[in-house]
Amino acid sequence: MAAPSVEPRPTKAAALWLLFLGPFFFVVYGFCDWYAASLPSVPAYFYEWEKWIPFVPAAIVPYFTIDILYAVSVFLCRDRRELNIHAWRIIAAILISAAGFILFPLRYAFERPVVDSFYGFFFSALFSIGEWYNQAPSLHMSLLIVLWACFARHTVGGWRWLLHGWCVVIGASVLLVQQHHFIDIWTGLLVGAVCLYVLPQAPRRWDKCQLSYDPQRRRLGCRYLGGSLACAFGAVLVGGWGWWLLWPAIALLLVALAYFGLGVAVFQKNAGQQSWPARILLAPYLVGAWISYRMYTRSLPAMHAVVPGVFFGRWPRADDLSGCSPGAVLDLTAEFSATRKGRAQSYQNVPILDLTTPEPSALRAAVEFIEKHAHTGPVYVHCALGLSRSATVVAAWLVCSRRAASADAALSQLAELRRGVTWSPAHVSAIAEAVKLA
Repeated sequence: MAAPSVEPRPTKAAALWLLFLGPFFFVVYGFCDWYAASLPSVPAYFYEWEKWIPFVPAAIVPYFTIDILYAVSVFLCRDRRELNIHAWRIIAAILISAAGFILFPLRYAFERPVVDSFYGFFFSALFSIGEWYNQAPSLHMSLLIVLWACFARHTVGGWRWLLHGWCVVIGASVLLVQQHHFIDIWTGLLVGAVCLYVLPQAPRRWDKCQLSYDPQRRRLGCRYLGGSLACAFGAVLVGGWGWWLLWPAIALLLVALAYFGLGVAVFQKNAGQQSWPARILLAPYLVGAWISYRMYTRSLPAMHAVVPGVFFGRWPRADDLSGCSPGAVLDLTAEFSATRKGRAQSYQNVPILDLTTPEPSALRAAVEFIEKHAHTGPVYVHCALGLSRSATVVAAWLVCSRRAASADAALSQLAELRRGVTWSPAHVSAIAEAVKLA
C-alpha cells in the first residue's frame, strides 16, 4: 500500500501572503493615524496610576521583535489551510483595530522622553510610523496574541516556555516604552482573542448553525441579549473602570447568539475541553455558571444510581468519582470543561445548551453510548446540576431499553431518586422522538 502523500510546506504561498501583509499593515495603520491627526481634537483616556509606570528605553528591543515574529510566522504553517487561517487572523486583527481607531480615535496623553542613547534609533523608527494616535485597541497586542498562538503550535518543551516568557515581555514593553495606555492593552487582548475565536484552526461546527425557532431558546436568548446591552450601556455610562463591563457584554452576547442559533459551537468544546479563546471571551459567563453550580448543588448528592452500573448527576468535582470509578462518562454540558478524572477511559461529550430541550438526534446518540457501555462497567451521565439534561437522557435510555413504560414514568422514577429533577411536555416529546429513531 502506498504511503499517504504529505502536503509540502507552502513556502511560496507564505511568501506571497507576506508580500501582502507587510504593506497592508503600513497602509491601514498609516491611514488611521493620518485620519486622527486631521481631526480638530482627539481625546486621551488613561488611569491616574499609569503616571507611575516607568519609562524603560531598553524595552524597545523586545517591542520591535514582534516584527520578526510577524514575518516568520507565515513560514511556520505546515499546510495551506493553516496558512490561510493565520493570514486571515492577521487581517482581521488589523481591520478590527482600525475600526476602533477611526470610530473612537484616541491619542497618547503623556509626553514621551527624548532618547539619545543606543536605543534612540529604534524610537526614531517607531515614531516615523505614526504620531500619537491609533491607541485603542492596541494593534500591537492584538497581533501579539495571533502570532503567539501560531508560534505556540510549533514549539514544544523548553522552547515553548521561552516563547511564553518572551511574549509576556513584548506585552509589557507596550507600556514600558510609553506607546499605549492600559485600556488599549486589554482591549487589544480581547481583539486578539476574538480573531482566534472566530477563525479557529481546529475544525468547529459553525456550518451547522441555523436560526432557532424554539420559543424557549428565543426567550433565553432575549434575556442574555438584554444583559449584554445593559452591561454595554453601563460601560458607556460609568466610564473609568466601568469599561470592564464590555467583557461581560461580549460574553453575554455570545451566549445569546448560542440560543438564537449558533448553538453549542459558541463554547468551542472539543474532546471535553473548551478552546482558550472561548474561555477568555466567555469568562464572565463561565464564572457565573460556576457560581450557580456551587449554589444549586451544595445540598445535593453528587450522583444517584439508576440501575446497577448506570449513574446520573452533576458535573463531577475532583472527589466525586472516587466512589463510582466509572469506566465511561457521558458529558452533556457545553459550558464546563471536563476534569482529568471526568475524562474516563471512554468519554463522550454530547453538548446540550443549558435549560433547553435536547434534540432527538442528540438524545439518540447519548442513549447509544449508555447502551454500549452499560454492560462493561459503570457509566456516569452528567450535566451541570444533574436535574434536567442528564435526567432527560437517562429517561430516554430507560424507555429505549424497555426499563420504563413511558417517558413520564421514567422521569418520575428519576425525580424520586434525585430531588429537583424537572421536565416539561417538550422533554417528553423529545424522548418519544428519540425512541422512534431507535
